[in-house]
Amino acid sequence: MQWDIVRGDTAPLRIDFLEDDEVTPINISTWTVEATAYSPKDDTSDELEVTIGQGYIDVTAPADITGYWGTGYSSIVSELLFDVQVTIGDRVWTPIVGTIRVLGDVTGGSL
Repeated sequence: MQWDIVRGDTAPLRIDFLEDDEVTPINISTWTVEATAYSPKDDTSDELEVTIGQGYIDVTAPADITGYWGTGYSSIVSELLFDVQVTIGDRVWTPIVGTIRVLGDVTGGSL
């Protein structure tokens, strides 16, 4: 999965968990969820904010974190890895693995 984020913006991502009918939300109220972004260039990790709803997870990369992602003047200023890890009882599952492509902010002048 690729998640495009503009440097310095608050970036939300919603992940829905549905039954096989693709309509009915799965009960995820007992899940423990963590999300992390990792920069292989800098060898740094940032914990992302996670909110659990009825059948969905909202992952947010807040502006105070994304403002530090990437350097230089280019349309793509950095690429980070990220994942969402779920713990259900004693089982650990990583349903989402992807790349965050950090884009320069044209209006804010950080392109």
